Amino acid sequence: MAERLSDAPWTRRPALAALIATLGEGQARYVGGAVRDTLLGLPVKDIDVATPLRPEQVIERLTAAGIRNVPTGIEHGTVTAVLADGPVEITTLRRDVSTDGRRATVAFASDWREDAARRDFTINALYADPITHEISDWFGGLADLAARRVRFIGEARERIREDHLRILRYFRFQARFGSLPADPEAEAACSELASTLKGLSRERIGMETMNLLGLPDPAPTIARMAELGVLAQVLPEARPDALAALVAQERAQEVAPDALRRLAALLPAEPALAEHVAARFRLSAAQKKRIVTAAARTDAMENPRALAYRLGRAEAIDRLLLAGASAAPLEGWDVPQFPLKGGEIVARGIKAGPEVASTLRAVEERWVAEGFPARGRVLEMLDEVFGG
Repeated sequence: MAERLSDAPWTRRPALAALIATLGEGQARYVGGAVRDTLLGLPVKDIDVATPLRPEQVIERLTAAGIRNVPTGIEHGTVTAVLADGPVEITTLRRDVSTDGRRATVAFASDWREDAARRDFTINALYADPITHEISDWFGGLADLAARRVRFIGEARERIREDHLRILRYFRFQARFGSLPADPEAEAACSELASTLKGLSRERIGMETMNLLGLPDPAPTIARMAELGVLAQVLPEARPDALAALVAQERAQEVAPDALRRLAALLPAEPALAEHVAARFRLSAAQKKRIVTAAARTDAMENPRALAYRLGRAEAIDRLLLAGASAAPLEGWDVPQFPLKGGEIVARGIKAGPEVASTLRAVEERWVAEGFPARGRVLEMLDEVFGG
């Protein structure tokens, strides 16, 4: 008996049923992550639909049915249906015409197996009929899913030569879905072709690396990437042992995983190097500030709340966890605002200028040192500074 998709909540959405009916009988199948994650009992975020219909036919049918649609990737055959309970990407079946390791030229196809054959891993090439929920599996994806095995479709080296980013995708999927021992052919291919990653854009490498670091425990996979010579191609500065130590701290203190904090852990405590990596990974200004702040850490232990006041809450938690210190004092604690303004000092007869600023700093330092007392105590401190 053929395997079937369970009756997951997302499969019962009325708007999704209306969409499938609009495309027509036999003209749509669920594919990829939604199928894979449902089979694993995981929550489903994105729903993808494959169809033999051409993009213009998809648009015509959706428009006629009053379903809002956006041609989000029309050159690759993707139209997004905007539904009340979330968008659904509808992509025409495809086959690769040519590839150069960075991008593929595709042609539309009408054969489901041909579309499956161009996907990266067997566990991502599972299709489910939206009516019967029967699963189509041409490459052993169901068996690999049961064994928690991440395996390329076809010959691993050939698939990587088609798209070099598949090396990093392999390790991300191995960290998320795989078990040990890993597929030897996949690892050998990734190791042998690791240098091809240099031909990819820094932004793509940075995005894929950050996706990997955001998983529950990427440390064993990162360590394996280092052993295979892959990590040196994307982050030669990395120190895998430091990442393992941070993940252990996050778990022990029940702090949510954070990709930026983990990137900071992989890097030595050198702000200039952190700036360089941030530029290489095309991080935002806020992301860059955070890893540079983490890189400015020292061995000196600081008061957690004083640290949060000075640097910011997220930055303080980064510093504490990287140092192996407790972040518990920050749990449920909001960083307060200093309850004194320069105008109040001017009102006491001090001329606006450097003296006001130095007085503010003196009171603020005492306020922080005393654990952020209420405004009444701040005014007493001000009197003490003036009476000084």
